[in-house]
Amino acid sequence: MAKTKNRRRRKHRGSQTGRVDRGGRGSRPRNRQQAKAQARARQLAKRDQPPSWGGAFRRGLLAAGVFLAVVVLAFRQPIGNSLGLGAFMLAIYVPMGYFFDGMVWRRRMRNRKRAGQGDTR
Repeated sequence: MAKTKNRRRRKHRGSQTGRVDRGGRGSRPRNRQQAKAQARARQLAKRDQPPSWGGAFRRGLLAAGVFLAVVVLAFRQPIGNSLGLGAFMLAIYVPMGYFFDGMVWRRRMRNRKRAGQGDTR
């Protein structure tokens, strides 16, 4: 009987010195506890990043979109007026979100610093 399913093979591309670079992601977790630990470490690393204007803009855009949808659908306002109001709310949400994220980040770093100093006494 002919073999119909062949296993897909990955290409290994070597350099002139003979070194083989394997692309792709890192090692896979061997069990559930390692997977949870990796996810937790990734989440903490992401949370420890300082705030960015790009993140604040994306969040403000989402909030302004929801606000716009509520104004148009729930309050039955014309789209032209609602777009102007949505743009105004975007202009308010973005800096407000950035400064709020900065405040939360500074508090987190201050608490982390205190926890680190508390262990050394």
